[in-house]
Amino acid sequence: MTFGEKLKEARKEAGLTQEQLAEKLSVSRSAVAKWEADSGMPDVSNLKAMSQLLSVSLDYLLDDDEKLSFNETKEAVDLDSFEKTGKCRDKKDAAVYAKFKDADAIYPLIRHKKKNKVESIVDFLVQPGIIQLTDYINDMSGYYLVEKDRKQMLVRVSNDFITSCELADKVDPGKFYYGKYVFRKAAYQLI
Repeated sequence: MTFGEKLKEARKEAGLTQEQLAEKLSVSRSAVAKWEADSGMPDVSNLKAMSQLLSVSLDYLLDDDEKLSFNETKEAVDLDSFEKTGKCRDKKDAAVYAKFKDADAIYPLIRHKKKNKVESIVDFLVQPGIIQLTDYINDMSGYYLVEKDRKQMLVRVSNDFITSCELADKVDPGKFYYGKYVFRKAAYQLI
């Protein structure tokens, strides 16, 4: 369950409407609606107040049952300094390959957004695939699963940065969920 789903469930179990919860937190009803739709996150003071008002722990609200990560690193990268060679299909592949040459495996990933009910309906009615296309246009990064020394890292390569997060739990490279996304292994492997 996402943060928004847990908040909505806890609010209903506490017998509160969005408006009543908003009043107790001194925020607008639209702020609560936004949080429940996973379109934003409350600040720390509101999270603490919510936890007390709804009798749920912060851990419960914030842990979305996904593969939590730690040890995140972010480094600047100049993609123009890389050339696609060998198994590398583009400059992002080349950048990851150069950074993790000593890895046991590097899997390029295909990322798909998990759609909520409204997004699924819009996607069906407007044009199948429009939600995915919009998400891709908003984030044209390359994603990779890197395995090294019995650890796994989710690596994101944008035009300016390489960001890597060590995953707390082992995932299947074929298909795994992380946050609001489903990742699938591409048809090729760098290492």
